[in-house]
This record gives sequence, structure tokens and C-alpha cells, in this order.
Amino acid sequence: MATNPAAAGRVAIVTGGGTGIGRAAAQALLGGGWKVVVAGRRPEPLQEVVQQSAGNALAVPTDITDPDSVRALFDAAVKAFGRVDLLFNNAGTGLPANPLEDMAVADWKRVVDTNLNGMFYGIQNAFRVMKSQQPRGGRIINNGSISAHAPRPSSIAYTATKHAVTGLTKAASLDGRKYDIAVGQIDIGNAQTDMAARMARGVPQANGEIAVEPLMDVEIVGQSILYMANLPLEANVLFHTVMATKMPFVGRG
Repeated sequence: MATNPAAAGRVAIVTGGGTGIGRAAAQALLGGGWKVVVAGRRPEPLQEVVQQSAGNALAVPTDITDPDSVRALFDAAVKAFGRVDLLFNNAGTGLPANPLEDMAVADWKRVVDTNLNGMFYGIQNAFRVMKSQQPRGGRIINNGSISAHAPRPSSIAYTATKHAVTGLTKAASLDGRKYDIAVGQIDIGNAQTDMAARMARGVPQANGEIAVEPLMDVEIVGQSILYMANLPLEANVLFHTVMATKMPFVGRG
């Protein structure tokens, strides 16, 4: 996609930006003229994004489960680029399919700490920065999931936290109005990433069968993020679903 002149000088933070959906979003934003701060636990994948950015990206290793680390991420973005116009609140984790009665409490807490608490820390710091900068405001896009609508078998921790993301999105969208902060959510189904590669090998279905599921190019998700990001703040995509057309989601499979 061609660079959008209106994006010049605008700054995005992408969590989980070194791989998968986050990396695709960071690359789409960079291609669209944005400056991008990529955050994640491992510095090496972040540096790969930066090396391809012609000086328009910054890598900030971040533990999104640590509120001090998330605050430092936003402070680093402001120090480097002066402001934050977009947060793609993307980082998340899941667990191997396992009966809920056998789940270790520590695993439950790890998913909640990443997918729910970490996302809240991102929203909180985005509000802190966006309401105080001039011009005021910005946009937050939370990564929900198809699992924010319907579960897969044996996925209670991931499903519960992704449903909770929808609550975060609605509440933050309401609370952001007075600060000119637009908050929306993207729900993604079967993008081709390392995390979703198992779909092509066959995954359990609600009826107990194992079935191969279609996948879509992850770059399509990046372009969806870029579209949402480039909207003027007077408009907001509250919920956006982008999915492999023939994946089992609507109907009965």
C-alpha cells in the first residue's frame, strides 16, 4: 500500500511486534508512513523489524505482564518520537489444548496476566500519554480473536481472556471519548502465523472430529490494522472481524 501523507509524523506502538500478527502490523504501518515502536520479550525479532525500517522504527524489549516495563515502553516511545498516536495492543499467549479440570493454576494465571492484565497496562499507559499530548488523543486497537466470540474445545483460559478483551474495548472506548481517544478491536481468525500453523495439520472441532482449517495470509491482517489506524479520530471501527473465509466459525462448522 502506498504511503499515506497524513501518516507522516504519526507514531505507533505495536506489542508482540517481532513475530506473527504483530510483525505484519508493524510492517504495514511502516509501509504506510508511520513511525513504529516494536515491543516484545525477545530483542532479536524486534531488531529484524527495525533493520528493515529505514530508521523509522525503534525496538523496546518489554514484558507486558510488568506494569513498570509497559510504562517504560511508552516513555521510550515519547522520548524517541515525541508522542504516541496508536497502540496496537497485540501481545498474547495461549496454552496447548487440555481439559480444564487438569489445568495448572499457574498456567491459568500466566494467560490471564498476559492477555488481560498486560492489555490493561497498555490501555492505561496509552491513556496517560494520549490525553496529555498536543494535539491530544490517539487510537487503541486491541487484538481480540475469533475466540472473543466462540471457544475452541479445551481453551478456557484463552477464550475467557479474549472475551474479557471485548469488555476492555467497550469500557475504554467509552472512557476515551473525553480525551479524543478512539478504541476498537480486531478479531482475527486463522491468519498464517507460527501460532496458527497447526490449523493446516488438523485441529479438534466441537463435534470431536479433527479437521484441517483454511488459513489466510497474515499480511491481510496488517492491512486491516493500517486501515483502522489511518481513520480520522472522528471515526472508529469498534469491532472488525477478518478471517479465513471458509474457516469453521459461522453456522455449525
